[in-house]
Amino acid sequence: MTDATMTTAETPSGKGAKDENFPVGSIFLPAELRPHVAIFYAYARAIDDVADNAELSPEEKVRRLDGFDQAMLGQNDDPAYEKAHAIRQSLSECDVTIQHCRDLITAFKQDAVKARYDNWSDLINYCMHSAAPVGRYLLDIHGEDPAGYPASDALCNALQVLNHLQDCQDDYQEMDRVYLPQDWMGTAGETVEALNQPAASTGLRTVMDQCLDGTDELLALADRLAGQLQSRRLAMESATIVKIAHKLSAELRSRDPIAERVQLTKPQFLTCCVRGFWQGLFGY
Repeated sequence: MTDATMTTAETPSGKGAKDENFPVGSIFLPAELRPHVAIFYAYARAIDDVADNAELSPEEKVRRLDGFDQAMLGQNDDPAYEKAHAIRQSLSECDVTIQHCRDLITAFKQDAVKARYDNWSDLINYCMHSAAPVGRYLLDIHGEDPAGYPASDALCNALQVLNHLQDCQDDYQEMDRVYLPQDWMGTAGETVEALNQPAASTGLRTVMDQCLDGTDELLALADRLAGQLQSRRLAMESATIVKIAHKLSAELRSRDPIAERVQLTKPQFLTCCVRGFWQGLFGY
């Protein structure tokens, strides 16, 4: 199907903000920014869904993602890329660089053609394009100092790895995509077929714990983020997300994401929100 006959380049998965591990555009954020954050999220969701669509060939995924990129750059006015046009307008109004949105496209084009990650550094390099741009966008739209990028990157990358661990079996079975570092898998004497089992083997559990060790190191840096921010509202949002990430990491250590869906309960989530609110408000 050519762009001339395609009514939309999107392939909606049905996922939305309610499916995320963290609050998206929550009431913590300034009311005037929430519509722009919603536009950014809708754009990110749309291109992620293209990359994850099992019915599209890798070549078709890349072609559509290139179309989103061109639309963001103002190089086409094709209505099939409506969300790219919307985010281009939003970024212009907020005086935020387009680079964060282009970095997401780089990551999702990689998802279309790359199914394995050699080591932790390879995985984190992917996260720097797939996750870190989200935090950088939020800092920029709030007018924050880019000096906050390292702590923000650490938080977003940690969230991405936690999400990979939650979904490791589904990612493998549905898309043949494995984010667990292959060198750690080899050292543990495991192959990706371990993800087909009803529960995590000893070797697979070892690899998961290594990923959680790396994640907790990232979260130690992310703990500094809220205190670096000028916006108290963004500090509340950030502190809440950090606390959610710490709790989810702890849950993934004590439970088996192969045997069950590991996620926070509503009381756990609410507790993180309340604690994040107070930390962000008073800066402690």
